[in-house]
Amino acid sequence: MVKVGEHITIDFLGVKKDYTPEFYEKIIYKIAKAAKVEILNVASHRFQPQGFTLVALLAESHFSFHTFPEKGVISFDFFTCGKVHPKVALKILRKEIEHERVVTNAFDRSSIGLYDDIYSTPGQKKFYVVKNVLEKFTSKVGQFVEIMDLEEFGNALFIDHEIQVSEKDEKIYSSSFFKSSYDLSKKNNNVAIIGGGDGGVARACLENNSNYIDWFELDPEIVDACFKHLPKVCSKVKKSNRIKTFWGDAFKSIREIEDSKYDKIFVDLNDDQYCIDLAKKNMKGLKRILKKGGVITAQVGSQDKKPKQVDKWCNVLEKNFGNVKLSGTYIPSFDCKWNFASSVMK
Repeated sequence: MVKVGEHITIDFLGVKKDYTPEFYEKIIYKIAKAAKVEILNVASHRFQPQGFTLVALLAESHFSFHTFPEKGVISFDFFTCGKVHPKVALKILRKEIEHERVVTNAFDRSSIGLYDDIYSTPGQKKFYVVKNVLEKFTSKVGQFVEIMDLEEFGNALFIDHEIQVSEKDEKIYSSSFFKSSYDLSKKNNNVAIIGGGDGGVARACLENNSNYIDWFELDPEIVDACFKHLPKVCSKVKKSNRIKTFWGDAFKSIREIEDSKYDKIFVDLNDDQYCIDLAKKNMKGLKRILKKGGVITAQVGSQDKKPKQVDKWCNVLEKNFGNVKLSGTYIPSFDCKWNFASSVMK
């Protein structure tokens, strides 16, 4: 974390008095003395018919006043890279300015930022606290990739602004994904993984003694980024000789696979409509390579957040296999229960 300073805004509401410019100039020197900052220059302007702005340039940054007499508001802004927190100004201003109410906001000016959680519950906007952006790029296949160090969840992969996996709880996701299939059949010698560029599902298969794993992944740049920044997730995958990787369009690659090869197929694509349509279009090919009694399992998103998409995934599997079982588990970094749908090849 790179810290650059402290920032505070103070809004005085219900101010009935229109203070003079001299009043504000007097106050800024009181604040400067208390905050142990050096004033380099002062600029001010009175507006017509009302209102006044004063800005003080500091050796340690700045502070300013903006008045809105017609609204009964005086706004104060103080940013400093000095050793004294700018909140020392609040005590002085409370005493000097007659007001009914005060609203204070303090900001930690550092490299820590906020990243929008697109799965926020309606009416409850949430953000990830970002300590550092480790890597950011658009891959050759057109995916916008971000690897970020999150305050609560460690290093995390985002694709097209949506979190895919985090170090802290990746095992919950991958182990639940695998278990959803394993509960329906214990056979897992030969496995196919469609997608799953972070390598978590492949690692879960290794840990559960799958001997032959064919991994069909579109984007090698995502895999490389995860090898670099998410070693806890995929270091075992990188070292394993039990995994064969097929780069490019998975559904074209599986055309070269012999019939009834796999005990399990894991479909780890996005839960959006495009991928639902893509899976629906290519389900015949997936059925062809799955053994009788084998299990196909797809991550289908959150029934809590996007129930219609989960239903659509389940309908695709039900139509093609005549059965579907839905399971789920809470993923902290997703802040919701995540679902997996499985079908058995009869």
